[in-house]
Amino acid sequence: MVKKCQGHVSPAGQDTGVHALSNSAHFDLQRKNDKPPFSEDILVQAINFHLRTEQIRVTRAYRVPDNFHARFHAQSRTYVYRIALGIPHQSLLPLTDYELCWNLHNTELDVGAMREAAALLVGVHDFSSFRAVNSDISFKSPVKTLDVASIQPGSSFVQTHFHREISFWELTFTSRSFLYKQVRRMTGALVAVGQGRLSVPQLKEVLEARDSLAYPQGIIAPAHGLFLTRVDYKETDLQFSPQPSEDQFISSGNVED
Repeated sequence: MVKKCQGHVSPAGQDTGVHALSNSAHFDLQRKNDKPPFSEDILVQAINFHLRTEQIRVTRAYRVPDNFHARFHAQSRTYVYRIALGIPHQSLLPLTDYELCWNLHNTELDVGAMREAAALLVGVHDFSSFRAVNSDISFKSPVKTLDVASIQPGSSFVQTHFHREISFWELTFTSRSFLYKQVRRMTGALVAVGQGRLSVPQLKEVLEARDSLAYPQGIIAPAHGLFLTRVDYKETDLQFSPQPSEDQFISSGNVED
């Protein structure tokens, strides 16, 4: 019997250095000798047993319909970008945040201007200016719907135990899908606004240019501050309904000549 499951795993690695606190994948599992399918709990335990030396864990599994696809059925994806302020060098970060945030020399950012600029990105836009060139550029539409672009205070992963307080900010973006390096480019542009290196009207001009060459050089955010945090699906897409066998149809009188 074929069993298809969806679990939370690390990203496929299209953008090297990006992290994932949650991601999804699906696979088909065929057991020998027509044995019954594994339960979700047993499957999670078995996979994690073999992953015990890797920096990845499966936290949940579902038995899903045969036509389910973890990538194409996703309704939204949420990314969070973490920024630490007043840190001239990564060595001054707690070990739990090393390579897990973007450390800036700035002690302050103009968050009000950043939020004003972020509001310009929300909605349906041609995000060509925020897309990096890759092999998919000829096949993917640059028109995306950005549902969320928020900027909120964050914290170190060990905030209550570290010997000094560090100012963190988190930029959150939600959309059904994103272009290659779109989130890092949007983050870099918003930080440039917060630093006074780019004005809100200038960011609007970059967006409206619809040209990757219009994106200012040297401001893209580094990969290691970015986390995929959520992949959401419709509940109905995750619900598995066993198909009646031929014998079941015959016994119930639902087979026509």
